[in-house]
Amino acid sequence: MVLEDAPDAAPDTRQLLLRLQELLENARAMPLSASVMVNREEFGELLQEAIAGLPEELREARWLLKEREDVLERARREADRIIEAARVRAERMVERTEVVREARRTAEAIVEQAQRNAAQIRHEAEDYVDRKLAAFEVVLDRTLQQVHKGRERLQVQLPAHEEEEPQAESVAAFFDQDDAER
Repeated sequence: MVLEDAPDAAPDTRQLLLRLQELLENARAMPLSASVMVNREEFGELLQEAIAGLPEELREARWLLKEREDVLERARREADRIIEAARVRAERMVERTEVVREARRTAEAIVEQAQRNAAQIRHEAEDYVDRKLAAFEVVLDRTLQQVHKGRERLQVQLPAHEEEEPQAESVAAFFDQDDAER
């Protein structure tokens, strides 16, 4: 008794073994014994088909196990690649962060140095201007003293009749002297 699923389909070993189990369970019991009677030919054919199907199924099972191992290995390699890429990216991010931090520190140091230099230059410029103004003040003071001395020397005792003239004329006369020298 051969199972007929599909004309070209290989027999399913599990189904054949289940059929054998069914034959054994439905077999007629021998009187006064635990033994049963089975049709040797039918049982043998089913057993032969099951045995013939085992190598193919074992081959398929081994192939599936190998395929499973290959898939797991590819998944492990992919996971390792992803982890390595993530590690490299994290290192780059840390490096960038470190580079940014270092750049900020450097920029802050440069700005502080520039501010110190600017303050020093400003103080030096103020001191320079103050010294020049002090020197100019001394020169102006001397010049003013010389002007006073010069005016004192130029003041002539005017005769009594000239004293009555208005002083504006004497100033005009003073300036006229400058025009006469030209």
